[in-house]
Amino acid sequence: MSDPIAFHDHDHTACVASTLREAESHCADTGLRLTPVRRRALEILLAEHRALGAYDLLAHLTAEGLGAGPPVAYRALDFLVKAGFAHKIEALNAYVACAHLGRDHAPAFLICRACQSVAEAGTDPAAGRLGDAARAAGFKIERTVVEAQGLCPACQEDTE
Repeated sequence: MSDPIAFHDHDHTACVASTLREAESHCADTGLRLTPVRRRALEILLAEHRALGAYDLLAHLTAEGLGAGPPVAYRALDFLVKAGFAHKIEALNAYVACAHLGRDHAPAFLICRACQSVAEAGTDPAAGRLGDAARAAGFKIERTVVEAQGLCPACQEDTE
């Protein structure tokens, strides 16, 4: 799995464009409908590289004439999460675009408490102490949510 891109310089325009192409291809292959509102919601999440709440997303959509009420944002976010195009950040009750679209993975989220940027990193829940504890209890891990809060490199520099 690649480095958490939210905290590193990269070609953001190419990042957004390639992810949108991947999402469109996935939808075409699986019969999912990437409606204009869903596509725009994904674009907004990709452009931000930080977690957005449903009402933040709704503000963007409303300003662009794509939605007038909370159900519009919640339906779009529900689709994006179910399709694997976005993740819900439980600690913030917000959403972030998936950095590893189309890959089966168990993400961990590194959340900057200052700027709210979110980086997605890969994990293996069956490894390490959690995996050891699960095996000892005879438990099969099916889903984990790993969220760490701290300061991103840019915000660390700002506090020095």
